[in-house]
Amino acid sequence: MEAAVGDRMVVAATRLDGPVRDGEVVRTAPGGRPPYLVRWSDTGRETTFFPGPDAHVDHPETTGEAVRERPVPKAAPPHTKHWRVDVYLYEGEDATSAQVVLRGDASSPVTARGQVERSTRSAVIPEVGDEVAVGRALQRLSDRLLGLADEDLAAGG
Repeated sequence: MEAAVGDRMVVAATRLDGPVRDGEVVRTAPGGRPPYLVRWSDTGRETTFFPGPDAHVDHPETTGEAVRERPVPKAAPPHTKHWRVDVYLYEGEDATSAQVVLRGDASSPVTARGQVERSTRSAVIPEVGDEVAVGRALQRLSDRLLGLADEDLAAGG
């Protein structure tokens, strides 16, 4: 792997729900080799970084010269966003309901509910009611998000 000062170092998440990290390469070893000094966009800190198989370098367009000096970025650097979903479960005698609350960039959270009535079969495995109620709430949340996106596109076009 080779990088130049000004390139973006991107590190993929090690888990499905983990964040993608990115940062600007501030210094390299001779020949553009590791270790790199990277200024991370999520914290602003500069750390020495030895890339693993989960990392890659984004090379912005250069000025067209054969020798790479300071590259000129073609767009704003990517950044990581953090959205959080809180799940609240309410278990009654004969039903379980779930409320999910998505907190993200919007000024107000997006919420959805799911409910399931307890049957004699799910009484044997209490987690089933929780799983179904949360699954229904998340499905409705997904439908709400897609609906909001449609509304935003219609308003903008």
